[in-house]
Amino acid sequence: MNKPSSPANETALMARVTAIAGLTFGELAEQLNVAVPNNFKREKGWTGQLIELALGASAGSKPQQDFPDLGIELKTLPLSYNNTPLETTYVCYAPLTGVSGLTWENSNVKNKLQKVLWIPVQGEREIVPADKLIGQGFIWQPNASELSLLQQDWEELMDMICLGHVEKINARIGEVMQIRPKAANGKALTDAIGENGSKILTRPRGFYLRKNFTSNILKQLFS
Repeated sequence: MNKPSSPANETALMARVTAIAGLTFGELAEQLNVAVPNNFKREKGWTGQLIELALGASAGSKPQQDFPDLGIELKTLPLSYNNTPLETTYVCYAPLTGVSGLTWENSNVKNKLQKVLWIPVQGEREIVPADKLIGQGFIWQPNASELSLLQQDWEELMDMICLGHVEKINARIGEVMQIRPKAANGKALTDAIGENGSKILTRPRGFYLRKNFTSNILKQLFS
């Protein structure tokens, strides 16, 4: 099967979303001629890449939405047997330098989260990757309350980065969103602002949505 082209509009995208709902990773991978890993220890991003390929996402790792022409970001959501999120959701890298003049309104977090296509997937670890099911995806846009919570957390965390306190940021800071190290291994380092304004080396960081936030998104959907 050839790589699907980018969907022309949201209706076309959602038709593809419905077409893959109910398939296992193995069935979808077979359609796309993709090898399925035995486990995800070394293939953490495999699920997202498979869904991106199936739906015709074009952005890859660029700092824009996965469907830039539609203004829609794609996120997979691994769920437990009782349909609660099993893990936090990666949003994007956190900028650690060149942050003067950066505001919530022009931030990559706001850009990425203004319209999200969520694809629920079976996430329980004892299910082998090939047998995990893909659920029915849905479009979500944050309401005023959700945007306010995201903005508060973003501003608190970015203030700490701007003030040179990146090393003091831990996963407990932030009500609905946190910053955590984001790298394949602990040896990867990047520039950041130190306490006295000097340049330091630190591990790359990423913004992640907390499980309570994505759990509330699901509750709204089913209520």
